Amino acid sequence: MGQPAEKAYYRFVVLFFNCLLTFGSYFCFDIPSVLQDQFQGVSKRSQSTVTHWLCCINADKWLIREEQQLVLLSLINRNAVVVIMAGFLIDKLGNRFGVFLFSFLCVLGSSLFALGSHFKGTPYLLPLMLTGRLLFGSGNGSLTIVQNRITAFWFKGKELALAFGVTLAFSRLGSVLNFFFTQKFEENYGMQWTLWGGALLCVLGFTSAIIVSALDKIGMRQLGLDGAIQEESRKVRIQDVKLLSLRYWLLVLTIMFFYNGIFPFIADASKFIQDKYDDYSQKEAAYIAGAVYDCSLVLSAGVGILIDYVGLRGIFAVACAVFTLPVFGLLAFTFVPPLVSTIWLGVTYSFAAASMWPSIPLVVPQATLGTAMGLATSVQMVGIGVSNLVVGQILGTKSSETKIPLWRWQRMMIFMLANTICCIVTSVLLNIVDRRQGGTLNKTTKRSAQAARDSDREPLNPGEEEQNEDDDEDGAVRSPSINS
Repeated sequence: MGQPAEKAYYRFVVLFFNCLLTFGSYFCFDIPSVLQDQFQGVSKRSQSTVTHWLCCINADKWLIREEQQLVLLSLINRNAVVVIMAGFLIDKLGNRFGVFLFSFLCVLGSSLFALGSHFKGTPYLLPLMLTGRLLFGSGNGSLTIVQNRITAFWFKGKELALAFGVTLAFSRLGSVLNFFFTQKFEENYGMQWTLWGGALLCVLGFTSAIIVSALDKIGMRQLGLDGAIQEESRKVRIQDVKLLSLRYWLLVLTIMFFYNGIFPFIADASKFIQDKYDDYSQKEAAYIAGAVYDCSLVLSAGVGILIDYVGLRGIFAVACAVFTLPVFGLLAFTFVPPLVSTIWLGVTYSFAAASMWPSIPLVVPQATLGTAMGLATSVQMVGIGVSNLVVGQILGTKSSETKIPLWRWQRMMIFMLANTICCIVTSVLLNIVDRRQGGTLNKTTKRSAQAARDSDREPLNPGEEEQNEDDDEDGAVRSPSINS
């Protein structure tokens, strides 16, 4: 009879606690945007400026105001560097180190943010809150990387898209619950208790980090992989980035261009709906804009099961971009109800997230997965940040109260279309290169599992392959795949 770690249920127990890692941090992430009216008067600065800084200090999705563009861009670049270094540290020091460190940063950052609310009317409020958001942002973005690495480790070749879809659904659930409940909770208990409640949810994430670390350690020990993985980790070098394949970089560009066309629109969708359609209130417009994430929450797991069953990840990437094109045309040049467009966008977003991100573990060695995920996240952040700067210039307003002319919104939608077209180009090139290299991304489930095992055996450096063969001849035991 096999060890518990070899059973399917063990992987799903790990998945459950792994999902809880980011539930609380995603909830906290959007608290400033939901409570933006309550930040009025917390500082000598204006309400809009305080809210903007608290939101964008580790976000990359807010309407850009002209006087803050350079500083915001530097913040985006800081986060981009943080996630690259986080990915490398995870590869070098292991999942358990990463999950403890980054979940603790989320707790520390959210606690400082909540503590700052007690200093209303003093010069300490803004420094405390901004420091809290900086620490929280460094932990939150990096925690997602280690979460994905743990998911890929336990599910590579088996239910990989499902596992990624479930983790995404849990994260989005945190955002959705924040949107529905935070405002009412604040009205009943005040801002301070609301912020501490968010910090408490981050403590839940830290508790989950302890549990998932224990499960990960016990499971690897039972499978006899702990020593082998530590040995591979010692070989990881920052120079290994240059060994990442063309297929990986095309996949990263595909992700970046797709998200460039999604996130900047979602950030400004509520205002767009109010400006273009006169019969929608601010609350109704917000609900319609949120339909993108609502669809993702509902569909992620089911879409993951479908993609795990049929494979064809590269084909799905192309299809997602192609089917997203009409959405921006409808928004720009028709008066079709906006809910149709946001639901449509939510469906394509769900398929894209379930096909693109889980493809990364299939095209890079397990030992460098954290670095690869960090690089992909970094490129995505920079891409979305630059897109937001462009959108800010196109919309050309410093006030969220000013109605933006329709022609400016149309230019913004054309910019979204241009990003989606670029996504189509890179995804087609990705399929061409993938086909020439064995067609890993478009293989069926059984063949994808074999490809995943093969990628685990890829040496970190080309020169190591011959040495590995010599080791095998001497009787050394090759480490089996986690899903063998």
